[in-house]
Amino acid sequence: MNMHPAALIPELTLVAGAVLGLLLGAWLPRHRQWLVRLLAALACLAGLAATAVAMGNGPRMVFGGSYAVDVATNAGRIIVLAATLLTICLSIETVESHQRETEFYVLMQLAALGTITLTGAADLLLLVAGYLLASVPLYALAGFVKDAPGTEASLKYYLMGALLGVTMLTGITILYGTGRSTGYATLAQNLPAAPRAAVAVGIVAVLAGLLFKIGAVPAHFWVPDVTEGASTPVAAFVTTVPKIGGLIAVYRLVAEALPTVGVNWSLLVAVLAVASMTLGNLAAFFQDTVRRLLAYSTIGQVGYILLAVAVATRSEIALPALLFYLAAYAVTNLGAFAVVAELPHAPRLVDYRGLARRHPGLAAVLVVCLLGLVGTPPTGVFLGKLEVFSAAIDGGYTWLAVVAVANTVASLFYYLRWIAPALVAVPETASDTLVPAGRWSAVGAYTAGAASLALGLAGGIVLPLLTGSLLP
Repeated sequence: MNMHPAALIPELTLVAGAVLGLLLGAWLPRHRQWLVRLLAALACLAGLAATAVAMGNGPRMVFGGSYAVDVATNAGRIIVLAATLLTICLSIETVESHQRETEFYVLMQLAALGTITLTGAADLLLLVAGYLLASVPLYALAGFVKDAPGTEASLKYYLMGALLGVTMLTGITILYGTGRSTGYATLAQNLPAAPRAAVAVGIVAVLAGLLFKIGAVPAHFWVPDVTEGASTPVAAFVTTVPKIGGLIAVYRLVAEALPTVGVNWSLLVAVLAVASMTLGNLAAFFQDTVRRLLAYSTIGQVGYILLAVAVATRSEIALPALLFYLAAYAVTNLGAFAVVAELPHAPRLVDYRGLARRHPGLAAVLVVCLLGLVGTPPTGVFLGKLEVFSAAIDGGYTWLAVVAVANTVASLFYYLRWIAPALVAVPETASDTLVPAGRWSAVGAYTAGAASLALGLAGGIVLPLLTGSLLP
């Protein structure tokens, strides 16, 4: 068997960071647990460096063909590790000197490890292992503060994850029984001759678990509650990082294991994309709290990204479009949450009145990120949307691209409901809602905002790096 553990250095750095951090935190006094945070950041940086080296070694299958190290895996590694590093930055003011600060960063690294595992899984058993590793730590993080909203959010998150996780295992059992294997390459050969009804049930059940992980309709009910009930850094992490692994995992599953089955999974994904973007946008229209608005925004964004998955086997530009959109979405969404983390006393849209006069830098980041989520040039999400819309048209789903454009125009309404008071309204002189939390969340906000713009401007350089095919 081609084990090649050296191919997993980015994953091993997260394992080392989590294990050493847990041991270190057990001996450090509370005021020195920042060393665990530093270790976590160093693990992410080392993983990024190792991924850069891996990109020059070429794609390959490792561990008996169960794990693929290709363009999708490497891109997922970079996005997840960079997003985790940004989340660490904006979590400092929230968990610094907390009695469970060590556990916070250890759980975050384990969730990131599970997400990366999802990106490269080429076997159904490894897929479910990555699903569990990317889920269980997040259940604990959702209730990390141990207050009533966080506990409720954690419970809802866990119950939905457990239900859809069991559903996913059922689907894997059915696909194993009909395809006589759990490896994607073998399934692609055997499933076309299997009973169509059984294959259809297996596909739907497996997709149910992955839809939960990405927060898409109809497995989206946990998203607004967790986003509002958890702490802001956790909400930022949960609405960003797991979606990266989940979406790449869905793409790899349909492109490598289901390309020629007699089930129209492409139309199913297209319908789910329409439902996600439409419901997410409509539900966000009249939200008054910033976190719930961002929660429904993430559901809508998943709908747009699913366009690339729907044409995974129909368009050559689907994969680079998916990966670029994920990178742009990650930094843009984290930028918006970083502004929210920097202003912890402003939970509602009206609390941002006069932000441009009080904190012009944060207002600029907020405008860049919110208009970026709409798809306004020259941000990265604009180019990402342009690419996925082009992929949908190239794959024969022009109607899907038209629906996505209509939803994009409609989404401008609720983003402007947040931007308008921040830019136009006069600040309330006696109000303390716009008092900043500290410098680290602001650093994260400025970094993410700059990255969103940089991706849009450097798209011509980044997109060619994302071209390639998945390994079978």
